[in-house]
Amino acid sequence: MRAFLNEALVYATELHATQIRKGKVLYISHLLGVASIALEYGAYEDEAIAALLHDVIGDQGGPPIRTEIRLRFGERVTEIVDGCTDTDITPKPPWKERKKAYIDGIAIASPSVRLISAADRLHNIRSILKDYRMQGDLLWDLFKGGHFSYQLSVISYQKGEVRF
Repeated sequence: MRAFLNEALVYATELHATQIRKGKVLYISHLLGVASIALEYGAYEDEAIAALLHDVIGDQGGPPIRTEIRLRFGERVTEIVDGCTDTDITPKPPWKERKKAYIDGIAIASPSVRLISAADRLHNIRSILKDYRMQGDLLWDLFKGGHFSYQLSVISYQKGEVRF
């Protein structure tokens, strides 16, 4: 397990090397957080690898990156990462449209995709809470969807539309 997981960590670090989170933290911290949460909830190796790579198709190159993931890590990892990707199109469609389609898709996604998506949301919410304690309501100015994005996600999980 360790060799492929290490390879995925190095690959994700290289792809996201210049990316910074809204709270001014290196992006790799988010990927490590998502993978850690997924592992705490029983993720298998392919799921942990997908957690490290869950944002690369949408943020770092679209279809060519998908092909590279398939070659390096296999079909199962690629399917999970695809399921966690809201778009691979550049320029991206409107934010609200992408997020609604993503949430609708999560409701029928595989358990592996739902695990990584939930770990992603949980890590994002933890980060937002930390940043909110420091910045207050000014934090929401950094988000395209403001409160909307996280309200939609939480409502979907609460209504039981997303199950593990």
